[in-house]
Amino acid sequence: MATDLFQSPDYYNIDELLSEEHILVRNATRDWVKKDVSPVIEEYAQKAEFPQHVVKGLAEVGAFGPYIPEEYGGAGLDQISYGLMMQEIERGDSGIRSTCSVQSSLVMYPIYAYGNEEQRKKYLPKLASGEYLGSFGLTEPDFGSNPGGMVTNFKDKGDHYLLNGSKMWISNAPFCDVAVVWAKNEEGRIHGLVVERGMEGFTTPETHNKWSLRASSTGELVFDNVKVPKENLLPNKSGLGAPLGCLDSARYGIAWGALGAAMDCYDTALRYSKERVQFDRPIAGFQLQQKKLAEMITEITKAQLLVWRLGKLKNENRATSAQISMAKRNNVDMALKIAREARQMLGGMGITGEYPIMRHMMNLESVVTYEGTHDIHLLITGLDITGENAFK
Repeated sequence: MATDLFQSPDYYNIDELLSEEHILVRNATRDWVKKDVSPVIEEYAQKAEFPQHVVKGLAEVGAFGPYIPEEYGGAGLDQISYGLMMQEIERGDSGIRSTCSVQSSLVMYPIYAYGNEEQRKKYLPKLASGEYLGSFGLTEPDFGSNPGGMVTNFKDKGDHYLLNGSKMWISNAPFCDVAVVWAKNEEGRIHGLVVERGMEGFTTPETHNKWSLRASSTGELVFDNVKVPKENLLPNKSGLGAPLGCLDSARYGIAWGALGAAMDCYDTALRYSKERVQFDRPIAGFQLQQKKLAEMITEITKAQLLVWRLGKLKNENRATSAQISMAKRNNVDMALKIAREARQMLGGMGITGEYPIMRHMMNLESVVTYEGTHDIHLLITGLDITGENAFK
């Protein structure tokens, strides 16, 4: 099994901006990743299989709903702690971080923010402990960047709702115990419903043959006349703004997570460049390789400052959706570019499973698309700064 030699870059002493609790949380998560993820992740990625055994460890380090209050099973941490955890977990693998993002921001968050007390007490402790795994149903086969066009719908049948439709590209779907599903009522208003495994007509076929996020389980959510109890409707928010509010939280975590993947690629390339000898000297001594490494650490440092500031704003409930979009777009794009440069520095070894770079690169090709594509986030910034809506 691989030995994880990762050393985190901190060129601007950003650790000095973190609290003792932040550093404790980050280090505990990093230690867990080194022990439980890094030694096995390449094998699972090659097999295209989700390592189910990591769920218990993720729960133990508090990665499920870390900012959810302790009374509901969460750790009650702040947003910077959440971000640092996502950074360390994605440093291990984007697919494992996806599992955490879905569980925390797309399942636990809407139940906490939009649900009632009965729903919070019923679902959140089991989600926090990993007893339940959740999924989030928004994207449909014909509606990705335009989720408001969804056709999944539910009808009021007196003592229950009847849910029909399907969702696609859903992380955790094949083994989820609950799904927070967004659907239109008979008036066309979007609402969230909690659908549970075992409800008749609810199936979750798995998506196969992925070249990306291979250690993450992806599938569909299919609803064929599913009877959903009325108490499973999330009562405190409706409309498209409800699922988009969840996506803000998830995108925030992705901005930190992609930074972790970039750090891992940079650290791998730096170490390799000092060890790999060509023309009688380590390749780290050649100008072109130094240019690559210097540009990598510059972009990583800028991204670290971006998410730290965003975390401060989020702790104060002042982070806007547009600010979160900018960070998600910038940091994923940055991580992809670093992965590609790092792959080149390793030459042929860069495509093998002996090193993590190619796996990160393939994973990031999904991350740059999901939860708002690279181009859509650009237009969100454009709308915010000009006031002109390019989506219509």
